[in-house]
Amino acid sequence: MKQLVFLFGLLFGACSAQELDLQKNTDYSLWKHSTSIPLGGNTFTSDKDHQNLISQQGIASWQDSKTVWDVFVCVTQPGRFLVSLDGNASLPSVLSVSINGQNKQVDISPEVFSDHKVGLFDFEIGYNKISIQGISGQVNYPNLKEIRLHTQQPITSYFVRDNTDNRFYWGRRGPSVHLSFTPPDQTDIAYYYTELTVPSGADIVGSYFMANGFAQGYFGIQVNSPVERRVLFSVWSPYQTDDPNQIPEQYRIKLLAKGPEVYTGMFGNEGSGGQSYLVFPWKSGVKYSFLSSAHPDGQGNTVFTAYFRESTGPWQLIASFLRPMTDTWYTNPHAFLENFEDHQGYLSREVNYNTPWVFTTDQRWIPLTQAKFTTDDIGRRQYRLDFLGGIRDNRFFLKNGGFFQGTVLPDTFFDLPVNNQAPLIDFESLPK
Repeated sequence: MKQLVFLFGLLFGACSAQELDLQKNTDYSLWKHSTSIPLGGNTFTSDKDHQNLISQQGIASWQDSKTVWDVFVCVTQPGRFLVSLDGNASLPSVLSVSINGQNKQVDISPEVFSDHKVGLFDFEIGYNKISIQGISGQVNYPNLKEIRLHTQQPITSYFVRDNTDNRFYWGRRGPSVHLSFTPPDQTDIAYYYTELTVPSGADIVGSYFMANGFAQGYFGIQVNSPVERRVLFSVWSPYQTDDPNQIPEQYRIKLLAKGPEVYTGMFGNEGSGGQSYLVFPWKSGVKYSFLSSAHPDGQGNTVFTAYFRESTGPWQLIASFLRPMTDTWYTNPHAFLENFEDHQGYLSREVNYNTPWVFTTDQRWIPLTQAKFTTDDIGRRQYRLDFLGGIRDNRFFLKNGGFFQGTVLPDTFFDLPVNNQAPLIDFESLPK
């Protein structure tokens, strides 16, 4: 296993007497290199009542001095940076800016449209959190668009830089991470089996822990709210659209069977197709098993079925769908971890997988011991670096969000020895 941890540059020199004079007299002439961090794609708050005040333009209509806005940026060199805020105000106010235990106040005047100088701060290698809070009481605080880091020398930094293709939204969600498992050669897969455990405290609202992925859909567990959790199984239609109502009848996913209390319907916005879910109070720290299958029906269609169980309990049928115009066995076994709630992108989530197994059409259980780690566009562009995956504690794992330090190079392969036994499943006794 090779894990690449991002290495960073050398320390800046010690603070000179001239720099101290700059800080005292606010002479900023030497700080000629500027990096602008757009707040629309890099700001978070734990204040749920004010999360909707973050837009693509930044922070607006802000009045509560208790609200703290956190902005994250990763830098490759530690050193002293001049920080300023770009924004405009209708009334005077005072803001507090905190970075790595350092705190300064800045007066925001309506006469100054942008680039309100805050002062000099010491930044550390890796991710730094810039916290902004009002201290003027209940007033109309300024609309803030950017934070600017001014330096004497150019720096390398990582943050969500632009909103092309809605990257502010995707960047605030955080990078999705995936494991693609190498299937056996020269045989077809009928069933795919996975054991999944979410570590304690990693079950953040907005998380989808996908266990059994295949070329036409996905199957896993998610946290939908503080009080609701689901087991989710979906199959994409072969008709490409984000609006399920546009799918012609002959391309629609057809429900063949479903388990008790399982909801079924259609989904859209990320392709479209058939969706099923069971509201189920799954828990962190508990192992759950997932079994899914793909069987051609001999008439140009394929039946996809998903089963779920807690530890060694009985199997529960989630749903069985027929996908038209599809003639395939199980292909592209994979897993992924994503956050579907952009306000929760500042929190970290992770998931562990034991060695997955496939049952082939020639009646053999085969372990899948090799996986390739990948991330999405946000990770590959290095707009966010808080993505990780591979092998830990003799298990495959995935982790994202939370602005942690250290990552792994995308497209790295990992090999895990078999760490569990082949499942014992009586396929004939599975619920229909």
